[in-house]
Amino acid sequence: MPGRLLAPEPGWTTTADVVVVGSGIAGLTAALRLRGHVDKVLVVTKDVLAAGSTQWAQGGIAAALGPEDTPEEHEQDTLVAGAGACDREAVRVLVTEGPDAVRELIALGTVFDHDPDGELSLTREGGHHRDRIAHAGGDATGAEIQRALIAAIERAPEIEVVQHALAVDLLLAEDGGVAGLTLHVMGEGQRDGVGAVLCRAVVLASGGLGQVFSQTTNPAVSTGDGMAVALRAGAVLRDLEFVQFHPTVMYLGADSHGQQPLISEAVRGEGAFLVDFEGHRFMQGVHELADLAPRDVVAKAIMRRMLETGHPHMWLDARHLGREFWERRFPTILATARSHGVDPVSELIPVAPACHYASGGVLTDLWGRSNVPGLYATGEVACSGVHGANRLASNSLLEGLVFSRRIAEVLPGELRDLQPPAPDRRTAGLVAGGVRRDLQEVMTSRVGVLRNATGLDDAARLLDKLAGEVTESVDQESWETTNLLTISSALTSAAAVREETRGSHWREDFPERDDARFAAHLDLVMDAGDCTLELVPAAPTDGAR
Repeated sequence: MPGRLLAPEPGWTTTADVVVVGSGIAGLTAALRLRGHVDKVLVVTKDVLAAGSTQWAQGGIAAALGPEDTPEEHEQDTLVAGAGACDREAVRVLVTEGPDAVRELIALGTVFDHDPDGELSLTREGGHHRDRIAHAGGDATGAEIQRALIAAIERAPEIEVVQHALAVDLLLAEDGGVAGLTLHVMGEGQRDGVGAVLCRAVVLASGGLGQVFSQTTNPAVSTGDGMAVALRAGAVLRDLEFVQFHPTVMYLGADSHGQQPLISEAVRGEGAFLVDFEGHRFMQGVHELADLAPRDVVAKAIMRRMLETGHPHMWLDARHLGREFWERRFPTILATARSHGVDPVSELIPVAPACHYASGGVLTDLWGRSNVPGLYATGEVACSGVHGANRLASNSLLEGLVFSRRIAEVLPGELRDLQPPAPDRRTAGLVAGGVRRDLQEVMTSRVGVLRNATGLDDAARLLDKLAGEVTESVDQESWETTNLLTISSALTSAAAVREETRGSHWREDFPERDDARFAAHLDLVMDAGDCTLELVPAAPTDGAR
């Protein structure tokens, strides 16, 4: 893989104390918390402020906010879902600091739904033993949170925002730490084309890698840019093989590509259930929570039934919820399903698993620090340790919120002096943007929900062949595709090494969990374009399933 992206020399330069890459809940929370504690915060986002994954979050945000709930119970549910791969201390941070973080989000202006008595309305999703999911607009929680955060950013003129800006690569100082960041900006007045931001710290909050696969719930901007940027700069990536496939994504046909409609787990939380083509409720007896089992359990059960019957999807039955309930509780999902020709009020919804969330990412400590001095990461781009092998439903928004607050707490006191970038000796390269569809087909067919050694070997060989499709035609499509290929190769390597089934990583040739060999994390680093993997023993968690 290229050690850095082929790009023109920067045509413009600016400075900032901290650059925040990404404009979802993680990035905007970090920026808002940092203002006033550093002189200049610059937020850069690849599209407009509202274009990331946060606005698509339907279900809600999980926290122990109910009178009978406790952080300890939330912790236990998170550990169980994580299948022995969570960092217990990170989980404890998440669940204990989560309630105050959500209350602060409310104080910022986020309007969550309330019950007739005026209390916060809480619901349940898969893997949770309590009603602890706060939601807004029925099924538009992410959009409401994004709205409130953008409004707060607009009230903070001291935070500079640059939209339509792709993060190309980190600029590194002589000591290997952060000296800045190169960007490609489209149409921002004097800042157009490739430029450089010299800075004292970078906070990556750039989201996930969903576009690695043909079908995903992630928006088009989720091309793994932040993970690839970090990897090329020497950061450790951890547990990339743990990619969560959401069990109930609306099936649009075998030829569908890109972002697919999500049917939130909250629909099952309100009483919907899965059935096969004969109407059999196949989740009964599979898990104590049946249709509300953790996502890896449900996704595997759906895939097994699809393979057994030869059908390309299963069905979600929510007809009994009724029109009034659908229109009040899930108006967005209802409108989306109807736009694709299915009325959930009177018809079964065709569903199949699709790529949803990356539990792995840039390895960080409990304060969001990576191993690269001056580089922090938060949200889906990071591996904080809270998700383990399988993220618990609605913990993702909470993770971005909690760990961005923690970064803002320590970063001002750790700011490096502004340093000049050292000569960049990394080998530049670029893969042709036209190979993206082939890459996605390889990953979906061989590194998707169900994996085995033969498929992973084939994927590695085919990805290596695609890496040979080099180009000197510099454009965003090629930059993104090179990032996708870099992360795809890393993910495939990690999946091949982990010869067991754990959480969202399902090896049909190694169907059992193997704690004797793989009670460990897989850490990956890049040197001179080559990636190496290391098994790092994981601390035991007594919440493992």
